[in-house]
Amino acid sequence: MKKLNTHNVDLIISAVSKKQYPKHNKPEVAMCGRSNVGKSTFINTLLERKNYARVSSKPGKTKTLNFFDIDNKVVLVDVPGYGYTKLSKSEQEKLYDMIVEYLVNSENLSFVLHLVDSRHKPSQDDIEMNEFLNYYKIPFVLVLTKVDKISKNELSKNMAKIKKELDLTNNISVIEFSSVTKLGKEKIVEEISKILV
Repeated sequence: MKKLNTHNVDLIISAVSKKQYPKHNKPEVAMCGRSNVGKSTFINTLLERKNYARVSSKPGKTKTLNFFDIDNKVVLVDVPGYGYTKLSKSEQEKLYDMIVEYLVNSENLSFVLHLVDSRHKPSQDDIEMNEFLNYYKIPFVLVLTKVDKISKNELSKNMAKIKKELDLTNNISVIEFSSVTKLGKEKIVEEISKILV
């Protein structure tokens, strides 16, 4: 298995449609989750950068597909967060279409990191994203974020709810993650490293 240097990273492009996707032959890993799931913090922890992805106090800020080249071996795609209620219906639909277009049409997509907040049972949006990934047979790693914010007991109770609500048919693994303690970071890098040719 090739070693991946997650510190060696470049933003290739921020795209809004298929014609803007970068042309390359590297495997892609997409990240998706609700707009307040902690995606920017997750990216910064993964890439060992403080402010690579802007962490906003207002969720729902990412409105483009951001393509990051990691170590010239893999492309990480930051997908806009879903379920942000303060966006107008038409804005929400536009973002939804952008996400669907990418996930269905990307020729290089290897798997998805589906981020779900470990503190709550999955939202309707989380369930729909899970159904979508299974419908299109897109493999995914379920990443449970913010595990440092709850007790081990609560986490195991919530884990049971999450496994009950979500269909893990195309699931590769379930990883508990904390940007505070860095728990799960190495496991995620390991999963990404498995796809390197």
